[in-house]
Amino acid sequence: MRLIHVTAALALVIGLSGCVSTPGPRKDDLQPVTIAFELVANGHSARCGAALGALGRDAKRATLRDARFYVQDVALVQADGRRTPIALTPNDWQNDQVALLDFEDATGTCAGGSPATNTVVTGKVPAGRYTGLAFTVGVPPSLNHTSTELEGAPLDIAAMGWSWQAGRKFAKIEIDPEGGVTKLDGSRSASWYVHLGSTGCTGNPVTGQTVSCLRSNRLPVVLEQFDPDTQRVELDLGSLFKSTRLSEDRGGAVGCMSGPTDPECGPIFERLGLSLDSGEPDASRHSPAFSVATKR
Repeated sequence: MRLIHVTAALALVIGLSGCVSTPGPRKDDLQPVTIAFELVANGHSARCGAALGALGRDAKRATLRDARFYVQDVALVQADGRRTPIALTPNDWQNDQVALLDFEDATGTCAGGSPATNTVVTGKVPAGRYTGLAFTVGVPPSLNHTSTELEGAPLDIAAMGWSWQAGRKFAKIEIDPEGGVTKLDGSRSASWYVHLGSTGCTGNPVTGQTVSCLRSNRLPVVLEQFDPDTQRVELDLGSLFKSTRLSEDRGGAVGCMSGPTDPECGPIFERLGLSLDSGEPDASRHSPAFSVATKR
């Protein structure tokens, strides 16, 4: 009778299997993965205090002032285009949804930053054959409009807060061109700023209002060929500033702070692969500023 009972139970399980969803991969089936990032200029790593070489249309020599950006929706891509999300490992630089890459170390011209740096995203994925990488420069809407004083890492960085737009800077790239930046009124600024974030935002999260933004300005990046064991993601300042004159600013905030009418933002958004008007990826679905390189 016992054998019959077990057999009947197995038959019942098999019969019900078509009605039960397939469980996800067990923890034992997951493999660790590390995605390396690097900030470069003129073929070399961009570091605080070091000369970056000539940048921009006007070939201005410059030094780094700040360089940080958030990434979300990090995934490995299979040959057929399917994406497998990387389960991020929470630490001082990432929670389970977003990670912060930080290339400044508070030395030299980056004196206003923080000493610690981070150039990797770590997590786990199911074992498999992956050919590419996808990620989005940004912070998920549910996390973006929160207090830097109340959130844990990596959303607790006051320097990445963007109070006037009720959110965070998704990317903060700042350089000091030699000779400074001449503004429209003839005055000068020491720095040229790139601050990427959502704009046209309304609603006060402090009072419980839902925040909505006309232009999300989250930047999806897809690298079709990428091997995390041997390659890294590079953000190239030479490419980012390729169409920009760094010695001048023709109006609006100095540099580009994502303003839809700022004359400096058009060339920057083009190199990022975003539409300045809509805040969505442009038709090319390509971000020239990001590329793949062999680890050094």
